[in-house]
Amino acid sequence: MRVNCVGAIIFDASGRLLLVQRGHPPGEGLWSVPGGRLEPGESDEAGVRREVLEETGLRVEVGRLAGTVDRPGPGGVTYVIRDYLATVTAGTPAAGDDAADVGWFGRAELERLPLSEGLLAALTEWDVLPGWP
Repeated sequence: MRVNCVGAIIFDASGRLLLVQRGHPPGEGLWSVPGGRLEPGESDEAGVRREVLEETGLRVEVGRLAGTVDRPGPGGVTYVIRDYLATVTAGTPAAGDDAADVGWFGRAELERLPLSEGLLAALTEWDVLPGWP
């Protein structure tokens, strides 16, 4: 079974990436971009806005699609994840919903964090990390 999911790639004015620490499986304890499953009939844009608000308390404007990845899940599920660039329009980051923590991270910090599998490679491949080699 394929499950449609969305994620948001959000940077602050200093070029740091917004990440959430997953509070529940799959990926509990790992850091990733905010996002999750689409609800029935929900558009990608609406799903990105909802997921970011639920997990971080931030309101965003959704930009272009950065890339898509397939990730295996429990019981033979495949998560089809479409990650979009997004810009904060309002709010202060605070962990909510299934996020255990939230924070802004630069490149050196990303390389030390326990990240969701393939996250840094995908962001690098999609060439969305500003000014990062």
